[in-house]
Amino acid sequence: MLNIDSSLKFNNQGQTSLINHENHIRNMIENLLFTSPGERVNRPDFGSGLFQMVFEPNNTEVAGTLQFLLQAALNQWMGTLIELNKVEINALDANLEVTVVYTLSYNKDQQIATFLQPMP
Repeated sequence: MLNIDSSLKFNNQGQTSLINHENHIRNMIENLLFTSPGERVNRPDFGSGLFQMVFEPNNTEVAGTLQFLLQAALNQWMGTLIELNKVEINALDANLEVTVVYTLSYNKDQQIATFLQPMP
């Protein structure tokens, strides 16, 4: 199954770029993580709150809160497409690393996606 690439672009033949279903779901997860609630006009509750947390101090309470927020958002918005196995948050110097381990609902393949967000 092919889907239109979420960052709309064109291939070398001038056609709309397509990606496979696994990469499409990964792009959807990335979009959810890096969208702030209230950012989308027609879906004000869509998003994860990740950007609000990057300005908080780096401690276990903040990491736990962020992990809870991300798990809730992923379950709410992606729950029909994936089974969420684990969310890990690591602060690495000036970066925030989020690792999402999930199982695709349609074929039961486990996937691991890591996203890096520079902190201000």
